[in-house]
Amino acid sequence: MSKDTKVHAEVREQFGKGFARRLRAAGKIPAVIYGHGTEPVHVALPGHQISLIIRRANALLELDVEGTDHLALVKDVQRDPVRQIIEHIDLLVVKKGEKVQVEVPIYVTGESFSGTIVTVDVNTIRLEVEATHIPEHLEVSVEGLEEGAHITAGDVKLPKGAELIDDAEMLLVAVSVPAAETAADGDVSAEGETAAVQAEEAAAE
Repeated sequence: MSKDTKVHAEVREQFGKGFARRLRAAGKIPAVIYGHGTEPVHVALPGHQISLIIRRANALLELDVEGTDHLALVKDVQRDPVRQIIEHIDLLVVKKGEKVQVEVPIYVTGESFSGTIVTVDVNTIRLEVEATHIPEHLEVSVEGLEEGAHITAGDVKLPKGAELIDDAEMLLVAVSVPAAETAADGDVSAEGETAAVQAEEAAAE
């Protein structure tokens, strides 16, 4: 945890779209904290600080709610579909050492064999991992992979203590040759075969 994740949250007792708009106009974001059998707590968070923090997937916050500390995982961020303004955030209370289920982004690194393309079928995998040790992302390398190569969820190297929830056979990345090139190769082969047949016929005559 770092100082950047320490956030002061203000308890709010007013609700509704009008109040939420006023909060956002004041540079704050409406949020709710829930989990561990406690009653949900509605709070307002500092907008600029939170916007920076949630650029990271599965951000973990150290919340100070009127003197009471909470460790909370960002579970859901609701945005305006057009302007992409953050409208509301759901925060799940967690405990140190507790395992949680999260979706972790997959980053593809390297370059596959010349003439091939890399297709990403799935760009996240689900893990069960300690709340205070959630990786920001996981990397898979396609360096030098040739046509027909593929990477599944089970091929991903996981951090210590993390467990894969998704099917290990789930396809993440595939390497192939573009269809246009394959078709072109076929055309060249066909032309070659035609020329050979014509040459044989001419010899027979």
